[in-house]
Amino acid sequence: MSDTRRALLDALAEGPVSGPDLADRLGVSRAAVWKHVESLRDEGFGVESAGDGYVVTDVPEYGGPAIEYGLEVDYDIEFHETLDSSNVRARELAAEGASDVVVVAREQTASRGRKNREWSAPDGGVWMSLLVRPDEPPAYAPLYTLAMAVAVCDAAREAGVDASIKWPNDVIVSEANDNPSGASASDGVSASEASGGSPAHAGGVATSEASGSSSANADGISASEASGGSKDSDTPTDRGYRKLCGILTEMEGEADRVSWLVIGPGINVNLDPADLPEGATSVAAEAGPVERRVFVQRVLERFDELRGDIDAVLPAWRERADTLGRRVRVHTASGVIEGEAVDIEHPGTLVVRTDEGEKRVHAGDCEHLRPADGGR
Repeated sequence: MSDTRRALLDALAEGPVSGPDLADRLGVSRAAVWKHVESLRDEGFGVESAGDGYVVTDVPEYGGPAIEYGLEVDYDIEFHETLDSSNVRARELAAEGASDVVVVAREQTASRGRKNREWSAPDGGVWMSLLVRPDEPPAYAPLYTLAMAVAVCDAAREAGVDASIKWPNDVIVSEANDNPSGASASDGVSASEASGGSPAHAGGVATSEASGSSSANADGISASEASGGSKDSDTPTDRGYRKLCGILTEMEGEADRVSWLVIGPGINVNLDPADLPEGATSVAAEAGPVERRVFVQRVLERFDELRGDIDAVLPAWRERADTLGRRVRVHTASGVIEGEAVDIEHPGTLVVRTDEGEKRVHAGDCEHLRPADGGR
């Protein structure tokens, strides 16, 4: 989106503004202002010319200008009606030197998951990838993924969903919240699975992905999958929660600094549960449909708040965690760790209290155990 278009949207969001004032603010002619306003009308905005100036009367439910209208953080929105993968597109933008860009797709057609599982990302969800360039060492990269999980969780709660976070960054609706006396079931698989592009839907398996010259902390940088509209036969159905969102984060960097991060949440928003795999849910299913443009704005604004105060990420994650206090079984590259999840440490390490003492897990497939297995 051009700087002029963004300035126009910002001015209109503040309230009635006259044509001459708009021309002065944008540094264009009155005729150019009129053409920009007509362009917004063509894109679905309702813009009326009242006695005190132009007034926005209606905003499209979704789209790039719709998301940028009233957005209180300085991110450029690149919107696509159809895209193979928002993460792939964000990586292309990173190679071109871009930063602080959010790639959003109405639908995705070529998403990839762990073990090359296919899943669909249809219209109705939020499939996006945020490209940022934090001035941090690679070891800090997982904090940005956790920050996005908190941001999605908070946006879902604002929409009325009783959301929480499963380690490391799946946003879920715990069945323990539905029935406080009935505890959780076994996950069967993971903490999350990576899904290509904007990861998405529910029911994942965990993996991590990092690219670039630095391999430091690669296994803790990304995690998340989603299983979206894909009817994945491996998706467990009795696991104690319904999955709302997964996140895939990819990075490129050197030993001492991150070059770029692409953080891709895929969120089941206005999707019918009948179109999701068993074990998945959506914002609409839990609390009713929402305006996706507003939902995206809330996610980006909350993420940006945490990005500006990175020390606040772990405390915020702990407050929203469903995993802490549960008995878990974590499948790691070096074996299985079972015990009570008692804390999370920088930069996202799970602390598990076992019979042999505390173990620290940087990455793995996490199960919440059933009461029969010794869980709560």
